[in-house]
Amino acid sequence: MAELSDDLLLRVENLILQYRSVNGIVRAVDGVSFDIRRGEAMAILGETGCGKTSLTRALLRSLPQNVNRFSGRIFLEGRELMSMDDERFYREVCWVRISLVMQAAMDALNPVIRVGEQVAEPLRIHRRWSRKRAMDRTAEIFLLVGLPTDFLTRYPFELSGGMRQRTVLAMALIAEPALVILDEPTSALDILSQGNIFNVLKRIKREQGTSFLLITHDIAASSELADRVALMYAGQMVELSSAEHFFREPAHPYAKLLLESVPRLNGSRQPRYIPGRPPNMFNLPSGCRFAERCPSRMSRCMEEPVLREAAGQRQVRCWLFGNGREEQEK
Repeated sequence: MAELSDDLLLRVENLILQYRSVNGIVRAVDGVSFDIRRGEAMAILGETGCGKTSLTRALLRSLPQNVNRFSGRIFLEGRELMSMDDERFYREVCWVRISLVMQAAMDALNPVIRVGEQVAEPLRIHRRWSRKRAMDRTAEIFLLVGLPTDFLTRYPFELSGGMRQRTVLAMALIAEPALVILDEPTSALDILSQGNIFNVLKRIKREQGTSFLLITHDIAASSELADRVALMYAGQMVELSSAEHFFREPAHPYAKLLLESVPRLNGSRQPRYIPGRPPNMFNLPSGCRFAERCPSRMSRCMEEPVLREAAGQRQVRCWLFGNGREEQEK
């Protein structure tokens, strides 16, 4: 049992996930560490291919056959998960203490089974509840996520995209997990539906005390829900800070460029693009992985930086913050 504070829900330490392929080894998640507190929402941001989805796979142990290495330590509510065998993990953790809202709701739902039966299934399997008891609870969850109870008897194809997304959210919440992972939960929805889903998530977080891990490349969406932000680049975490500090004053050069690329409603500043492209994950550079695209590149960037403490109670993987130099210059 790990010595965790009462408000600490999840701790991830030096998580590594690598894949084998015909082109070599992919270091998809490379030494990632972070914490999530109870009732907190953390957003994992980054470009496509940075390792966000692989991190989700690692937490849920939903791994493909070509895994080359999977190591590190994961603690949930004080229990060390990596040492659990698969049978115990899927019985006691997956969908019971950690659940997932998938990106494509239609792909997550069986088209020939009524949605009420699908949402109730985790209670029937993991809790051994009777059908009536599980369906009564499902009706309560439907109301929580903003679905009418008469939708219990509908099929997925009878629902709109927003309603299907609320259905998979209900499925993730039905067993009252401590942590819900949201994998691009609104990417396939229109702006109005996105706003409605995030309003539901904020209400659930406030009223139920549920913790969320939001996986997204959408900066605007993450700002709606996140208390803290972790920015990933090429398999590594390059900045970890409160949402307030991140969105108002990002520290890492990549974070600054990323926020400058977002269009603003107010002001005349035009969005900037980030030059270059992410490194080849089969042949990662030996030093800083962002150096080739970084406007602040210096000779020391040939060495690989580590996460360092910076002002504002944040951590930054950048040599600009070595020995607090940047803070002194400010």
